[in-house]
Amino acid sequence: MAINHTLIADGLRKRYGDVFALDGFDLRVPPGVIHGLLGPNGAGKTTAIKALATLIDVDSGSASVAGFDLRTQAGQVRRRIGLVGQNAAVDEILGGRQNLVMFGRLYGLRKAAARARADQLLDTFGLTKAADRAVSTYSGGMRRRLDIAAGLIPTPAVLFLDEPTTGLDPRARNEVWNSIRETAARGTTVLLTTQYLDEADQLAAEITVMNHGKVIAGGPPDVLKRQVGGDRVTVTVAPRDPLDEVARRLSAAVGEPAVTDADTRGVTVELRTGVTGLAGVVRALDELAVTPEDLVLRRPTLDEVFLNLTDQEATAR
Repeated sequence: MAINHTLIADGLRKRYGDVFALDGFDLRVPPGVIHGLLGPNGAGKTTAIKALATLIDVDSGSASVAGFDLRTQAGQVRRRIGLVGQNAAVDEILGGRQNLVMFGRLYGLRKAAARARADQLLDTFGLTKAADRAVSTYSGGMRRRLDIAAGLIPTPAVLFLDEPTTGLDPRARNEVWNSIRETAARGTTVLLTTQYLDEADQLAAEITVMNHGKVIAGGPPDVLKRQVGGDRVTVTVAPRDPLDEVARRLSAAVGEPAVTDADTRGVTVELRTGVTGLAGVVRALDELAVTPEDLVLRRPTLDEVFLNLTDQEATAR
């Protein structure tokens, strides 16, 4: 029977003392996608991962992973998941191959099978040349890729990644991002927690935003971005050009108010009609015989979505 959602959570609650780490947490993730779980520190992201990975019990609510009930079929769940936590799980004294063979044996593979799986994963993650080097000599990106490879030893239906690129430089982050994309492309569902909004934007097909243990928004990145408005165009004009008249004409052209910045000589308007509204901006400038010194089209970012959502929730509380 086909599974419509690899991950399902309904009303999960987990309390530590007087604090709800999860307070009615809901989630739906279809097979073979990367799903981002966003939220500030203390939002409940790591608690959600631990609960779905059977590392902690919840106080109430229900959940299933790969079609198996979290409470009554925890053993079946564990056989179908991989977990990469915030801290590296690999042994720095051992080599990359030795680490993966060790994990394979811990997963119950025979020695030959564990070695074959290790070699396969080393090749997949571009670590074959470094396979026999001590992990202590690996770069941060290489260690994280090895960590992810270890989580994939059992070919899991679901891979949980808890802030996998924290502390990595941009090159190492890109290496890990590519590994995550390749993992999902091979059919594994990936649940990714991150504080880097650009990371979720780059990787996730859908995003769930958490705060105070509950979901406050969700959907594809582009849909979430549209919640804070459309594209924006900023036109920078020369000192000789009439800034206020430029602002008035651009506002009339797109049907939205214009914001001027006298210091930068910039005029910003929102384009509710997307890129097509840019033609109206260009016509208005042409009618004024104004040649802009700069013209930048900018789309809303997940940072703006996140700040808008968490500000709304803080106001509501």
